[in-house]
Amino acid sequence: MKKLFLFLLATSVSVAAFAQTKWTVDPMHSFVNFSVKHSGISFVDGSFKKFEGSIEASKADLTDAKINFTVDVASINTSVEMRDNHLKSDDFFSAAKYPKMTFVSTSFVKRVKSPKQETNTYVLKGKLTIKDVTKDVSFFVTYGGTAKDQQGNTKAGFMATTKINRLDYNINYDPTGAGIAKDINITLNLQFAQAK
Repeated sequence: MKKLFLFLLATSVSVAAFAQTKWTVDPMHSFVNFSVKHSGISFVDGSFKKFEGSIEASKADLTDAKINFTVDVASINTSVEMRDNHLKSDDFFSAAKYPKMTFVSTSFVKRVKSPKQETNTYVLKGKLTIKDVTKDVSFFVTYGGTAKDQQGNTKAGFMATTKINRLDYNINYDPTGAGIAKDINITLNLQFAQAK
């Protein structure tokens, strides 16, 4: 019971640091990753190397957080140059025509196991735009807490996961999903820096 109380106290103190604050993503300690099944037997992993994001919140529990995120499509990297170039083409992302993917939050709700037991997990909902399509999407978010770095800057960590169907966003190459699956698993490991 004492450990639970101390955990809740530490969580509430670290979350309180968000009040009346803006945070920006720290690209040196953040990763935008995806995974897709290939030929029905294995997975291809990839990432986007260039992105920007921000959080603004005035409530300590983050329930009014406004979250914005932008990804540079041309920064896609699967460790195979030929495949990356194909992914940038009109068969997939049409990166020249649609250079950015964007996410704008609509809600950030804390998950509660019971009235007396809060968690450090949230459901983040918002509008995800890929190419010329915008759709509602939900992320499961784990809040890792806050810490000071060696320069005294306050950092906060999150992991967010979701799954989307690429066909919903007009990424229609191999529409049967036999070679490249329709479902894309997305994992964001993000560290944010508090604005000074």
